[in-house]
Amino acid sequence: MRVFVTGGSGQTGPTVVTELIEAGHTVIGLARSDASATRLEALGATSHHGSLDDLDSLRNGADAADGVLHMAYGGDYADPDALARRDCGAIEALGQGLAGSGKPLVITSGTLVMPGGRVSTEKEAPDPDSVVAVRVAGERACLSFADQGVRASVVRLAPTVHGPGDHGFIPALIAAARRAGVSAYIGDGANRWPAVHRSDAASLFRLALEKAPAGSVLHAVGESAVTIKSIAGQIARILGVPSVPLTLEQAAEHLGHPFLARFFSLDVPVSSEHTQALLNWSPKHRTLLEDLETGDYFTPQASARAEEIWSPHHGTRAHSQS
Repeated sequence: MRVFVTGGSGQTGPTVVTELIEAGHTVIGLARSDASATRLEALGATSHHGSLDDLDSLRNGADAADGVLHMAYGGDYADPDALARRDCGAIEALGQGLAGSGKPLVITSGTLVMPGGRVSTEKEAPDPDSVVAVRVAGERACLSFADQGVRASVVRLAPTVHGPGDHGFIPALIAAARRAGVSAYIGDGANRWPAVHRSDAASLFRLALEKAPAGSVLHAVGESAVTIKSIAGQIARILGVPSVPLTLEQAAEHLGHPFLARFFSLDVPVSSEHTQALLNWSPKHRTLLEDLETGDYFTPQASARAEEIWSPHHGTRAHSQS
């Protein structure tokens, strides 16, 4: 399959590109810069210059492909409407390039769109008031193409996609613990997050492209409910610092970002049972706590990267795992 990929040079993207190529697919990756193109080509992909704002380039890329995987995402959370418009515009352009072909369009969302306080499933509706409700419009835009002759599906990534070179939410906790000398959680720390290893997420993206039925919603989740307290405790043990509870307001100061404190206070466990059964997908790589123990999260390079990205007063740019 000739697959047009957006976000292939991001964080999760290179692992997905490698997964696709090793499975025998040809990958053409959207590149908005020479550096992105070089990274894609080093992975064995071909680069296609353009951006999410260049809708003609997106349509042309999709039209020339046998399938599309859309992982790129970015912008400023201070303007969520602009985020949604940009993502929906890109999805519409990609879908138009595939309309009537029966070819797959797989887009990325996040499990944090789901209702909190209980384990939710792929078959439930997202919460329009969720912390990442901005993603819901993109999901709807994609799934609308299932009625237009496109094998459209949505992959919701866990908020923690862990593995080598992670610069997501967990490094923010580690960076804050190093600065403050304590590893923190909010309240009693019993709130739960899903997690998935990057390689397991990559295999799910491949399976979605290869065989997900039109209209599928899939959860890229290896662990449904890892408590924030257990994550903070693992960080504390490795750094040799205390693990302490904080209020939401204290956590905002500790992390340097009010929105990060809000994220880490969420209790949004989800199931991936339907996804596993539908696509015969079985997560098999290390758990999050195992990755904290044996991965590269506490190396000098990881610390420098986390401080650069998550230093206090860092802006509110939307974080993309792709």
